[in-house]
Amino acid sequence: MEQPICLVGIGKIAVDQHVPAIANSPDWTLAATVSRAGTVDGVPSYSDFDAMLVERDDIRTVSLCLPPVPRYDYAVRAIAAGRNVMLEKPPGATLAEVQDLTTRAAANGVTLYTTWHSRMAKGVAAAKAFLADKTITSGYIDWREDVRRWHPEQEWVFEPGGMGVFDPGINALSILTDVLPRPVHITSALLNFPENRFTPIAAEVAFSENLTMTLDWLKDGQQMWEMILRAGDDQVHLSEGGNRCVINGTEVAGSVLDEYPALYDQMARLVSSGASEVDLAPMIHVADAMTLGKRVTVAPFSF
Repeated sequence: MEQPICLVGIGKIAVDQHVPAIANSPDWTLAATVSRAGTVDGVPSYSDFDAMLVERDDIRTVSLCLPPVPRYDYAVRAIAAGRNVMLEKPPGATLAEVQDLTTRAAANGVTLYTTWHSRMAKGVAAAKAFLADKTITSGYIDWREDVRRWHPEQEWVFEPGGMGVFDPGINALSILTDVLPRPVHITSALLNFPENRFTPIAAEVAFSENLTMTLDWLKDGQQMWEMILRAGDDQVHLSEGGNRCVINGTEVAGSVLDEYPALYDQMARLVSSGASEVDLAPMIHVADAMTLGKRVTVAPFSF
């Protein structure tokens, strides 16, 4: 039976991913949206979140697709109103505020789900299963894309809390922290900040276990989202953002669901069982990179 859900923040990611995922879900129906400007055809829209909470008591779950900085305030109000909350990645602007949301959700008996869509990429589960009993000896992440293509005119990504190149980089980190058999930690980082921006546009990061990561938000042409992990003579190669998995030269069949449909499938399971799922491991790596990183000022950036 489909449950009503409200989508908050009708921007690019909501239109491209969340709306079609909900439309094709057997578990959810899009019953309302909240946004300052965006709407979805045929769906009741609100510009006032509190008004929606009061008027639509039938909607017990909200999916927050706002940028990270305002997301906490919306989540607090939703939880206080007894709503289950699904958070787009990253789940917040700081670790502490997500920890606070976790406490509030538990106290109010509602579900809180910190989603990491790249973990649902079709090759990730196979990589995780293969590496489960292995010892990682080396590896690298190469995550390079064009910010103008994926975040056109979205100035918030370069504002405090926007994470800059770690906005896509955290996707790689969400995969890494999921598939590794044991945690790693950052040992050093080099962060390139445009002289007119508050967040980095490129980064080089080193981890324990001989792992490295390159992030670049100025990639022309073919975009690159690759990860290679070695465990002795074994090698796992994840490409296309984790949607292809090649183990020791042989491609492995992936899961059936695409990333965002899989997220909403998991949210349905969590709500049904009254459980929450909160994982901050990818955000911890970002925070550590910002703490340890050497800052280099580079040429200004404009969209």
